Amino acid sequence: MAPKVLISDKLSPAAVQIFKDRGLDVDFLPDLGKDKEKLAEVIGQYDGLAIRSATKVTEKIIAKADRLKVIGRAGIGVDNVDIPAATAKGIIVMNTPFGNAITTAEHAIAMMFSVARQIPAADASTQAGKWEKSKFMGVEITAKTLGLIGCGNIGSIVAERAIGLRMKVVAYDPFLSAERARDLGVEKVELDELLRRADFITLHTPLTEKTRNILSEEAISRTKKGVYIINCARGGLVDETALRAALDSGHVAGAAFDVFVEEPAKENVLFGAPNLVCTPHLGAATEEAQENVALQVAEQISDYLMNGGVTNALNMPSISSEEAPKLTPFVRLAEQLGSFAGQLTETAISGIRIEYEGHVAQMNTKALTAAVLTGVLTPLLQSVNMVSAPSLARERDIQVEEVHRSQQGAYETYIRLTILTERQSRSVAGTIFADGTPRIIQVKGIDMEAALGAHMLYITNEDKPGFIGKFGSILGDAGVNIATFSLGRNEPGGDAIALIEVDGEVPAETVEKLVALPLVKQVKPLKF
Repeated sequence: MAPKVLISDKLSPAAVQIFKDRGLDVDFLPDLGKDKEKLAEVIGQYDGLAIRSATKVTEKIIAKADRLKVIGRAGIGVDNVDIPAATAKGIIVMNTPFGNAITTAEHAIAMMFSVARQIPAADASTQAGKWEKSKFMGVEITAKTLGLIGCGNIGSIVAERAIGLRMKVVAYDPFLSAERARDLGVEKVELDELLRRADFITLHTPLTEKTRNILSEEAISRTKKGVYIINCARGGLVDETALRAALDSGHVAGAAFDVFVEEPAKENVLFGAPNLVCTPHLGAATEEAQENVALQVAEQISDYLMNGGVTNALNMPSISSEEAPKLTPFVRLAEQLGSFAGQLTETAISGIRIEYEGHVAQMNTKALTAAVLTGVLTPLLQSVNMVSAPSLARERDIQVEEVHRSQQGAYETYIRLTILTERQSRSVAGTIFADGTPRIIQVKGIDMEAALGAHMLYITNEDKPGFIGKFGSILGDAGVNIATFSLGRNEPGGDAIALIEVDGEVPAETVEKLVALPLVKQVKPLKF
């Protein structure tokens, strides 16, 4: 059965057609997103959800989304999606960060011109039959300093346009590298310096707990007198009440806002302030941008549901559709290695080291690491997936280390996982054979070869004659059939490991008899 997608906001007919052309079953219900109760009723029928800003994907909605695998937002902002709830349920959340970048950047530049030259007020006055030429005295932007708070996709485009207008550009962005700043021709500064120097300030950063009210009352007080503030990014980045006071006092010469804390903004403390220019969240409102993001989100959702490709995900490593088939067996191996180690770990995990050697080291190891963490944490936390596992590991202060190196041993490619606990470290390594199946090739430094079935027994013992026969007899007496039997030892008479695949669960009383055997150190039933 083809994956089923719901479009609950207005997307272009071309985007709807993309889903159909890619072989998905699509329901186009553009007004459904406004009805939370109805959306909650039907969301359980769908594998994918395509939205704009009208649909609010709350924790309640996600709780009902038993089949949902991916949420695609046509646009950059995902304030309307409960990402932690989606992550916990294994739902990938995608956006389209590049589709409206140019449009939003152009709007910010247009708003800067509008407020600098008081164009909206002058227009209203002139069309009212007045000719108040002396009333609307503006300022030039040439040679002025533009301060960018945020210099990512949109901010960098604004910087390029501003430099073309002969402005000096300074940028505050903790993630902006010195090399990137030089390439853009901007000066990277701290926020205090930006506030002190900028003639115009424009914001281009997501709304997070760290950026909320980044232009607070205190920050605004440290700006240059006569500064202009433009916000086409997110409501909540600027303290609206403090800005109104600064506009009224004249400390801020003008402000241009496209976004507000509460939208639709029917009322706002800023409305009526001197030299204020407002638009109703038009940053992405061009025909080109609306079409671009709609087509992009349709392609991304289709790609994931049909091929496993992950693009522009906010809670999952990206996987291209080309690399997805090559990654699939290694994802399976990575998760099995994690599950193997996780089921054998009984104390708190402090660290996880994953070594990628050979061909696999050149692959998308972020996705493979997510699979490893899924396997490790599932026995401990039960409801874990590749989307939620990395964040769950961080929450538990588990230090995750990746090591990449070229082929050094007999195997062309393999993955070794080491779990570090307060008591010990335990390692297991595996590879993919020519037939595409995962194999365990080493446990605790002991070489062996084993495929992992649904039910396994892991045994450590002293390497002495007669042990295997006694072990097999106990299983036979209990009616447990052995499918495969893999052995390894560090030296004759030393430590030995057995991995036994059985046809079903081994009864607890049988496990107790096995543990009671002489020479046995550990018997652990495993499930995969």
